[in-house]
Amino acid sequence: MVETSSKSYWLNWRFLLLASGLVVIAGTAVRIIWKYEGSPRSGKQEGDSKKKPVGFLYKDEAWTTCHKAIHPAWLLAYRTIMFFFLLSMLSTDVFFNSTDIFFFYTQWTFSLVTIYFGLGSLLSIYGCILYRKGVASGKVCSVDEERNDSPTLEKNASLPDVSKDLSSDEETDDREPAGYLGYAFQIIFQICAGAVVLTDCVYWGLIYPIFLPDDLGLKFVVVGMHSLNAATLFGDVLLNSLRFPFFRLAYFVLYTCTFVVFQWIVHMCIATWWPYFFMDLAYEFAPLLYVIAGVAHLPCYGVFAMVIALKCWLARLFKWLIRKLSGDKQ
Repeated sequence: MVETSSKSYWLNWRFLLLASGLVVIAGTAVRIIWKYEGSPRSGKQEGDSKKKPVGFLYKDEAWTTCHKAIHPAWLLAYRTIMFFFLLSMLSTDVFFNSTDIFFFYTQWTFSLVTIYFGLGSLLSIYGCILYRKGVASGKVCSVDEERNDSPTLEKNASLPDVSKDLSSDEETDDREPAGYLGYAFQIIFQICAGAVVLTDCVYWGLIYPIFLPDDLGLKFVVVGMHSLNAATLFGDVLLNSLRFPFFRLAYFVLYTCTFVVFQWIVHMCIATWWPYFFMDLAYEFAPLLYVIAGVAHLPCYGVFAMVIALKCWLARLFKWLIRKLSGDKQ
């Protein structure tokens, strides 16, 4: 095993190049976040006080479903079941393999998905209470029909923008904006969306077929950690009405940067093994592998963006077909 705690391991061009790149990438991500969420006026045009920021979120979007015909209790039931299921899997993994599992990006992501479903369950309970009292506004999910310009970050930072009701083409202002908890929930959702795809693609596309021994059989917990994380989140996407502003890719990037910095600090202090071979700075092509992993963030994040866009497009198509079949010419 390479002595990762020695000075010679870190004082080389590979680490200096990667550290510099990481600072630039993290700085860019922070700048994007500040641009769109740094202040109450972020994302608004001057003189247009009614224009909402691209990352705007309504309070009820954390617990309403993608269509008013689906009762929020269904989303509550799904989130609650998934939370206890994922928590049991994570607890089983810790029991058999100790807390060392949290040395891996997979377990970081799996834990974050579990937190997402736990927090989502609490928000859904709150939402169902409001719904029962008749406070729910009924505004849920739709595609923003006004965003048909070229896909620049400035114009489509909220692509696809899940913001309107499937049964209405207009959006009213009588809904309460989300608080800090609602935005935190939204951000966790979007980080998980990219991280689960990245985790599963790396494991099933690279680690499992190439680097795992042939005699090492697949265990249910291992398969679940690298498949059910994405599957359960996809199920939530089919039911929820959360938006997916594309600029929040920056949070996903910062999440991965945090993991990389954590690994670097640990290995500077302790001579230990790397959780993933391509993170080993002693490898000659380590910078190239870091770059490939970084570039992979965009398509991995884009998978969920496309799924949500497709969901909303199909919903609008279904609505249009219903109108045609019912003879409505509008």
